[in-house]
Amino acid sequence: MSEPKAPTPAPGDTYKGWLFKWTNYIKGYQRRWFVLSNGLLSYYRTQAEMGHTCRGTINLATANIAVEDSCNFVISNGGTQTYHLKASSEVERQRWITALELAKAKAVRMQPESDESGDDSTPPASGQGAGSRNSEVQSTLRTLSSKVEDLSTCNDLIAKHGSALQRSLSELEGVRLGGETSEKFRQVTERATLFRITSNAMINACQDFLTLAQTHSKRWQKALQSEREQRVRLEETLEQLAKQHNHLERAFRGATVLPSSQSNPSIDSKGPVPVKGDASDEDDENEFFDACEDVQEFITVPADPKYHRSGSNVSGISSELGMDDGTTSLDEQSLASNPESPQSQELVPVRKRRSRIPDKPNYSLNLWSIMKNCIGKELSKIPMPVNFNEPLSMLQRLSEDLEYYELLDRGAKCQNSLEQMCYVAAFTVSSYSTTVHRTGKPFNPLLGETFELDRVQESGYRSLCEQVSHHPPAAAHHAISERGWTLRQEIALASKFRGKYLSIMPLGSIHCIFEKSTNHYTWKKVTTTVHNIIVGKLWIDQSGEIDVVNHKTGDRCHLKFAPYSYFSRDVARKVTGVVTDKDGKAHYVLSGTWDEKMEYSRVMQSSRGGENGAEGRQKTVYQTLKAKELWRKTPLPEGAENMYYFSTLALTLNEPEEGVAPTDSRRRPDQRLMEQGRWEEANAEKQRLEEKQRTVRREREREANRTASPSEEGKEPADGAEEVEIASEPSETTYKSGHQDNYTPMWFERLVDPMTGETTHIYKGGYWEAKEQGSWDSCPDIF
Repeated sequence: MSEPKAPTPAPGDTYKGWLFKWTNYIKGYQRRWFVLSNGLLSYYRTQAEMGHTCRGTINLATANIAVEDSCNFVISNGGTQTYHLKASSEVERQRWITALELAKAKAVRMQPESDESGDDSTPPASGQGAGSRNSEVQSTLRTLSSKVEDLSTCNDLIAKHGSALQRSLSELEGVRLGGETSEKFRQVTERATLFRITSNAMINACQDFLTLAQTHSKRWQKALQSEREQRVRLEETLEQLAKQHNHLERAFRGATVLPSSQSNPSIDSKGPVPVKGDASDEDDENEFFDACEDVQEFITVPADPKYHRSGSNVSGISSELGMDDGTTSLDEQSLASNPESPQSQELVPVRKRRSRIPDKPNYSLNLWSIMKNCIGKELSKIPMPVNFNEPLSMLQRLSEDLEYYELLDRGAKCQNSLEQMCYVAAFTVSSYSTTVHRTGKPFNPLLGETFELDRVQESGYRSLCEQVSHHPPAAAHHAISERGWTLRQEIALASKFRGKYLSIMPLGSIHCIFEKSTNHYTWKKVTTTVHNIIVGKLWIDQSGEIDVVNHKTGDRCHLKFAPYSYFSRDVARKVTGVVTDKDGKAHYVLSGTWDEKMEYSRVMQSSRGGENGAEGRQKTVYQTLKAKELWRKTPLPEGAENMYYFSTLALTLNEPEEGVAPTDSRRRPDQRLMEQGRWEEANAEKQRLEEKQRTVRREREREANRTASPSEEGKEPADGAEEVEIASEPSETTYKSGHQDNYTPMWFERLVDPMTGETTHIYKGGYWEAKEQGSWDSCPDIF
């Protein structure tokens, strides 16, 4: 019989997690990995050290546990060992205190038992079935006894916390109205919270004990498991015997001549019999982490089972419950079966796109050596060599927002605006999935540079980008699909350099218009932060909030990108959101990560939670149906780490293509040289293009300032085609009042958006007609 699966560790048996331990006055508190097991508290520098190096261990049986303040506590065994520890929150500290007190009580009880047991704990030899079963029964009895002791300890803790709560209430009664009233209220609230946590722990322990003692018996469970395993083995044996019998019978009759490779099917098909009871190691590495209290603004819980009467599929729920917020719900199967859906059409690509580019050369250059002299000085630009670039322009990176255009295709088919909002929100998040490993800086486009992305026959859409301003730098983008949607945006990048990190703030709005429903959505991008500029490996984080607004219906989706936190136990790169109608009623909850996937859940009911919490910290509790996947990132192509971590779409963006405009980014020589690995030549070509752009700019300014004074005409601002802006406090107002280039774009015109009232660049037409005719005479010579 196979080894039984080890039970899941409970508080008091095994507890693991990160704490901060006081080391000395120089280093202060340092983060350490603590493991509580069998009455011993051990710590390590990292989890990897658990297998070979323990930094210290203290026996809780003789230790004293004292609480200093809301997050700090001390463990001492009489002077020889003292640990000054700090948790990241008061709730986490209380969970550790509870686990430590349970472990200490158990260690004190186990001391006399271990002295009297002698050699009784020696496991029985193999083959002693009766002794093994007796050992299992004894183990079950010890488990039940341990549960009873845990209940007793929890009862003592509840009494302890209840007394503290009572003292606080008594003090509150004697407090006069004054400045200390709010502080006393805060103390009562905190202690009530701790009391509730301990009470919940005892309730859970009671439920576990009752379930274990009344409805399940370890002995019968193991006996039943043994019978099941024997039955499976008998079935497999009978199956093999039947195959052998059939083979012998056919061979005897001479009806079939088997090939040599099948002469013994029992050997080929039998294989090793799987061990059903083989326990996995996942229970040995259980970690107990506290949820980060202020990350999410709401809590989701499973809805009442009555909402699942029609099955797990969300479609049909609206009609069953008589809801008036739409006709159908999100049903991806209906989209897949729709004859107009892109998945069901037989698409023949115009050309076979490339799937590789030359590997990135290993050229080392210290970014800090270039940027360290730019902190605190009156510099607005930093010239950057191509060593920190990737062989794509900012216009091409902007076109990568269409990586998951299928989300808009699905949204165009939705009859319900709230469901359509879910797809638009998922599309908003998906545009960041390509940035997680992309630490290379894209080339700043030259003024007048364009980039077209024609995927009509493959994907049904085509887009055009143009650099419409250089001071401040801004690019306009327009994409239209044959499947009923239009996407346009004007994005300017402002940045703040703080030495250790670089924050990039996109300014401008993104518009998405659906042709059939005429729904008009707008949103803005969040802040991108590049960390470890000084030392270490560069990494990128996205943080901030996005409001996706449907200007026609008033629907709204509030998305929150949680910034990475060193102390957070939550999932990294987390995104949460709620879809509400014009009245503020929640209909869908979105959750996921911006680098992997997004899911949606239908909201059945909502209520305000946290009645005992402080004012302003209450969270909304949503009862939702089971979450379903809305979007998932496509895996990167093989060898992407050597190709700047480009996605499949990004690998094709700079592929040479006939018929594009002379100003297209594919024709940019320095970018092409960098892609080919000729970086020294690319840097020289980049300097030539920058100087050429300065010359053109001076000529344009002389033409515009013929009537200006000589002192004004001679001024020349710092300029460069490849620069990083160091604006102290960039703002939308500064961006909108900019555009100082005296330049008229070729394919876009600056107008007031009729829906939002913003002044922005909107595509005026003519590019695709010019491409068909091959008439590019009016295009400027920028390369």
